Amino acid sequence: MTQHVRDIMTSRLVTVEPQASVTAVAQKMRDEDIGIVLVTEGDDLRGLVSDRDLVVRALAEGGDPDERTVASACSDDLVTVTPDEDLDHAVELMREHSVRRLPVVEGGHAVGIISIGDLAIERDARSALGDISAAKPNL
Repeated sequence: MTQHVRDIMTSRLVTVEPQASVTAVAQKMRDEDIGIVLVTEGDDLRGLVSDRDLVVRALAEGGDPDERTVASACSDDLVTVTPDEDLDHAVELMREHSVRRLPVVEGGHAVGIISIGDLAIERDARSALGDISAAKPNL
C-alpha cells in the first residue's frame, strides 16, 4: 500500500517571523525541545532554521545574537513536499538535496514537516536511528 507524506508528518509546527532575534529563536527551540523552526511571514513559509544553522550561520560569525535576526541564519532555498505526495518521493528528495527535514506545504502554507527520524520510525523502528528518534528526550 502506498504511503503518503501526511501519514507520518509532524503537524505541530513552531514558527517565527523573519525579524525574530537569534536569541529568541534559540530560546524557543530550548523551551519546545525542538531542533527546527519554520520562518513565516503571515501564513507564508519563507524559510527554516535549525539549531545547527544558528550555530554555523549566526553565532560563529559573531555579533550580538539579540540584534541579529533569524532571517540571516535561515535556509530560504527550500525543498518542500505536499501532504499527498508519495512517501518514497519525499525520501528521494531528501537524498537528492541532502536534507534531514522537508517542510510540508499546501497552498503555499506550511502544514507539517517530515524528518529522517519520522522515516526511520515508520520504516524500521528497530534501527538505531528509529530507536533514538522514538525515545523521549532526557532533559
